[in-house]
Amino acid sequence: MAITITEAAASRVSTFLANRGKGIGLRLGVRTSGCSGMAYILEFVDDLDEGDQVFEEQGIKIIVDAKSMVYLDGTELDFAKEGLNEGFQFNNPNVSSECGCGESFNV
Repeated sequence: MAITITEAAASRVSTFLANRGKGIGLRLGVRTSGCSGMAYILEFVDDLDEGDQVFEEQGIKIIVDAKSMVYLDGTELDFAKEGLNEGFQFNNPNVSSECGCGESFNV
């Protein structure tokens, strides 16, 4: 079981954490939402919860709760700029379909 992060995403998360002034890492999770069933969650983490799994790569800690890990195992977190748009992208090998707007997915 593993979560990875690209250099571009690690740099962006590092900048966010530095500007925030605190935090041990970034939580990657899922919640029920959208037309395909699940949506990604990204939040800063100040304290670990029981059952959290921590993946550290390129100096960034990615924290995933046990319930989300089932859906996120093998996911790569990336950050990309395309024209005027920029944001995190999730390269998740478990996704079987996504909604048209890209906001939710199904496994």
